[in-house]
Amino acid sequence: MPSRVRIWLDTIFLRFSGPTLRRLCRMEAAVVRCLPGEPKLTISFCLQGSHKHMLRDQDEPLGKVLARISNGIAKNQSKAKKSKKNRGQEQPDEAAEPTVVKLFYDGEEVPETVLNAEAWQDGSVLQVGDVKYSVQRNAPTFTTAELPVSLLAGFPVCPKLEVEFGNVQDCEFTWFRENSSDQDSGWTQVGCERVYIPSNQDISFRLKLSCTPKDGSRGGLAKELVSVGAVEAGPGVCLFDNRHAFTAKVTDWPTVRVVSYNILADIYAQTDLSKTVLYPYCELAGYNCDIICLQEVDKGVYVDSLTPALDAFGLNGVFKVKEKQHEGLATFYRRSKFRLLSSHDIMLSEALSSDPMHAELLEKVSANGALKNKILQRSTSLQVTFLEDLNKPGRKVCVANTHLYWHPKGGNVRLVQMGVALKHLSHVISEVAPGAPLVFCGDFNSTPNAGVFQLLSEAVVPPQHADWSSSGPEESCSMELLSDIPPLLSACGLPAYTNYVRGFQGCLDYIFIQPDCMQVEQVIPLPSLEEVTTYEALPSVAHPSDHIALVCDLRWNP
Repeated sequence: MPSRVRIWLDTIFLRFSGPTLRRLCRMEAAVVRCLPGEPKLTISFCLQGSHKHMLRDQDEPLGKVLARISNGIAKNQSKAKKSKKNRGQEQPDEAAEPTVVKLFYDGEEVPETVLNAEAWQDGSVLQVGDVKYSVQRNAPTFTTAELPVSLLAGFPVCPKLEVEFGNVQDCEFTWFRENSSDQDSGWTQVGCERVYIPSNQDISFRLKLSCTPKDGSRGGLAKELVSVGAVEAGPGVCLFDNRHAFTAKVTDWPTVRVVSYNILADIYAQTDLSKTVLYPYCELAGYNCDIICLQEVDKGVYVDSLTPALDAFGLNGVFKVKEKQHEGLATFYRRSKFRLLSSHDIMLSEALSSDPMHAELLEKVSANGALKNKILQRSTSLQVTFLEDLNKPGRKVCVANTHLYWHPKGGNVRLVQMGVALKHLSHVISEVAPGAPLVFCGDFNSTPNAGVFQLLSEAVVPPQHADWSSSGPEESCSMELLSDIPPLLSACGLPAYTNYVRGFQGCLDYIFIQPDCMQVEQVIPLPSLEEVTTYEALPSVAHPSDHIALVCDLRWNP
């Protein structure tokens, strides 16, 4: 320790004792945010129970800031004296001495002529009267910290957090439950993880989260969040509960668990937030998946709910919004197993009309103007994500995700969309990661007897296939459609249904793989017909989507 620092510390201990010394030993923080290129800096600290937040010029002399703090204290003292005088507690007129405000660094007072950008160094000490603050420059700070509005027993509570100068994974968390419904009843600690799952004992009580932003061992100012409402009773048994018994743990390498799910999470279509948000991430978290492909994901749900929730369970995500719509496709991956290499998303109609690689298909489709116009009006997208296996660097996988045209008579449109998708996938795989296996997930709106399934599983659809005239003779367009990708395998087989609503039950959702690259290790059983019909007849938070998630464990071939 430098001698001048030791002398300065000795002086402090000689000057102060008792309560004052104890205050110094646990110095509060003054947080300074100062970035190169920005004209302003901020100084935040708590003085006499009031939070101070100052915005100052970086090129301003330090003395002006210190004087502003001192003057602010004097004004507050003057207001307090006037208030006492008005209440008849007049005090003798005594000119209060100005509060001493100084900044020290490395044991020496920082001259008041030094500019703010240079003066406020990490580890310096701000003295305000007899109170001292440890200056933390660009300390980890929460820029966003929110608890969800709906809290249900048995459903994970995942705070939405964004940290500047820190890492959410390093932050510290402590959860509390209020002791009673009285506002001042106190709190009892109930958890210390980022995610808390309320129990039945928490019902009717609010929750509080104390969280400290951190970057490694370096911490910032803690923040307390109190839930708006109390924990409510959960829906009871959910459709996914039995399935979670098969996925209680994350798979071991080289097994990869994949899920494909049309979650129908539209926060604008349904006002019940717990139904549209809590159910999907509770279900998805319980599958302990490594790769998740979601369809019909509301953009707001993705940003505000799914991303922070799944991030808490170790998953990063990418999103592809549909053109001129508020919903799209989302792909999540476990960051302990994969790293994101690149994305190559397209809108299928745009690619068909503008990319030369689809010129031959466009020419054939153009033979029927009505069909061509219908196809080009669709905003259907293809999300393409390349991931690298962290356990075996150099090994890559291409994850594709799509939601094809929905109309029951749109088989011809879906065939052309899939033709564009497969050619694009073949091209980007050869360009980005030659030989990388393809995992192709989605809601294809196609049953196993449809042309789309045949194109994927056999790599060819003949011109006489019924889907070419699915929307009537006026939009018929017969052709032989070939896939540039060898035949794929439906990893979950051919379930009797992945979509179950009144009037329709059938298989529309798939996870396709290349059998020469990957093999199926386990398919998580779908809910029984009895379970599905029970929940379908009694719609609730326990069954918000008419689709059923497909979940399977895949293993890389040696």
